[in-house]
Amino acid sequence: MNDLLKKYLFADRSLRIQTANLQQTWQDARQHQKHPKVIEKLLGELCAASVLLASNIKFDGSLLLQIQGDGPIALLVVECGSDLRLRATVKLRQEFAIKENATFQELVNPNRSGRFVVILDLKDRQEGQQAYQGIVDLHGNSVAEVLDNYMRSSEQLETHIRLAADDNKATGILLQRLAASGGITIDKEKAAENWEKAGHFIQTVTPEEQLKLSEDELVHRLFWEDELLKTEEDQAIQWYCSCSREKVADMLRMLGIAEVESILEERGEVDVSCDYCGKPYHFDAIQCAQLFIDKDKLSAQESPTAH
Repeated sequence: MNDLLKKYLFADRSLRIQTANLQQTWQDARQHQKHPKVIEKLLGELCAASVLLASNIKFDGSLLLQIQGDGPIALLVVECGSDLRLRATVKLRQEFAIKENATFQELVNPNRSGRFVVILDLKDRQEGQQAYQGIVDLHGNSVAEVLDNYMRSSEQLETHIRLAADDNKATGILLQRLAASGGITIDKEKAAENWEKAGHFIQTVTPEEQLKLSEDELVHRLFWEDELLKTEEDQAIQWYCSCSREKVADMLRMLGIAEVESILEERGEVDVSCDYCGKPYHFDAIQCAQLFIDKDKLSAQESPTAH
């Protein structure tokens, strides 16, 4: 499988390098969602970024990255689990015309009220415990610049992220400066030198290089003079949405038979798309009737019998 997260450390443990390659995952993400190319590019970059950031957190749950825009893009959101399964979606304002060459700020922040939101939602939160949430303004001219600013201002972590996406691939590389931990002593002068040099190298990377080269080739090209340590096994990245035909059926039952029959009378069928991933679900008249027949049977089975 090519969709992998890879992690490296400089030999002196002063810097962390990570790469994310989303090919099949990116194809799966776009299977039921069709947007202008300029929008898809941003979504792909945010998908790659979510993997890079989620993999650095030791937790069981989900990391959500949200761009809340005040322009053509109302919402750009990616959810990535600790198992690196992710899903993503875009909500657009239909009243806006989207230019092919629109800039990041034109798409999400023309009125300067857009926000970038990071949510860490633990799977086993205690009762009353709120999910962690960080919110910052949308400073920057790309998803990568917004993330760099967020990491520096909110997490106090010096970070460089480079992202790219096209029709075939979404990819990212992260460079992060590490503090001494676990009894390991880091030469501060050498660490500062490493950071300055590596930071300069990574900022020369172009989207074209990221999309053309494999992640291994890119890391070798950037850091061939440095001794890198592979710290963990490669982790698989996958697309996953929790929607299902059964959940849609439950939703139609909640609407009630009268509402479903009204839709059937108007359209002859019921078509529902997942609000998150866009996957379509189709129910004809017979299948709709079966929903309520099955419910009635279940209710009869669960009801106590009178004697």
